[in-house]
Amino acid sequence: MSETKETVLEQEEQIVEAGVHNFSKEEEWIKPEDPLLNERLEWFKDQKLGLMMHWGPYSQLGLVESWALSDEDGDWSRDDIDWTDDMEDFKREYFDLNKTFNPIRFQPEEWAQMAADNGFKYFLFTTKHHDGFCMWDTKTTDYRITGKDTPFHTHKYADICRSLFDAFRAKGLGISAYFSKADWHTPYYWAPGMERGRHMWRGPSYDPHKYPWLWEKFVEFTHEQIMELLTNYGRIECLWLDAGWVREGRHGQDIRLGEVVERARQTTQPWLLSADRTVGGPYENIVTPEQTIPEHPMNIPWESCITVGNSFAFGFDDQYKTGRQLAHILLEVVSKGGNLALNVGPQPDGRLPKGQFEASRASVNG
Repeated sequence: MSETKETVLEQEEQIVEAGVHNFSKEEEWIKPEDPLLNERLEWFKDQKLGLMMHWGPYSQLGLVESWALSDEDGDWSRDDIDWTDDMEDFKREYFDLNKTFNPIRFQPEEWAQMAADNGFKYFLFTTKHHDGFCMWDTKTTDYRITGKDTPFHTHKYADICRSLFDAFRAKGLGISAYFSKADWHTPYYWAPGMERGRHMWRGPSYDPHKYPWLWEKFVEFTHEQIMELLTNYGRIECLWLDAGWVREGRHGQDIRLGEVVERARQTTQPWLLSADRTVGGPYENIVTPEQTIPEHPMNIPWESCITVGNSFAFGFDDQYKTGRQLAHILLEVVSKGGNLALNVGPQPDGRLPKGQFEASRASVNG
């Protein structure tokens, strides 16, 4: 293997390290040709402060979202798993968390009011993390917040995405929908009995080049989910795509993203921005540094995703940044031309942690 090819592969493997994504270089950004998209990018650059939330069944465990499901990421993501050494048993336990997720203290209107009162301009929410659990009323899988196995499915706010999007939109905030391109629950991605056996990684359990029919099912599944969100859930400003390893040229994982984004723009959301993280090219309209601030100003649309605590998801023993620390972060981000997406991890019972709420309020009001 040539030195150049080795270097490229090493760079690809570093797309995500310990759950944190790198960010694309400024020169990889491509200005859209559509005047409407450029107009919306100017709108985005003026927003400065967004509220980000990672929330799902994993919040019950206080782990690093769903990363512990990936065996090859276990060296850093399983530090808090102290009740079992059997990772196959853990995976079964994890995928059953939907059966106990019941956030009855969830009050979307109060969340939206808090955000509006404290200067947040847009809302970025995890519709689906890598574990595949859908926080909206999808018709593609029963592994969803409105599924019959999830006790919250009878609640008036059962369709969490709809409840949140409607509440935040009513307060004048733009909506950005986080969506993982990977899905570790569907058999179209992690197919049982395939080449990897039980030892899973963040990619598919099979080679898409060898099983193109199975990969095509996954593409169709992913497109249907994205179109549900972009058709049935009102105006979405940005489709914010995670799992940068799912992309053309990387182990055959081309989900034909451009096809579904352009379809949505032509039929339901002509203003739609996309943030195809770490991929570069025409569908990474917004570059998204994670848990970091670029060393120098960037003359492109960008957004630093930074947590109030140490983790994106709720952690029982998490330590929160002070209001002063967060204010300094906001000032540095804005002075370098970016937006700050400040992440809060809701509790499993549906409340916002008091410490995170107070710190985020102090950062924008102090």
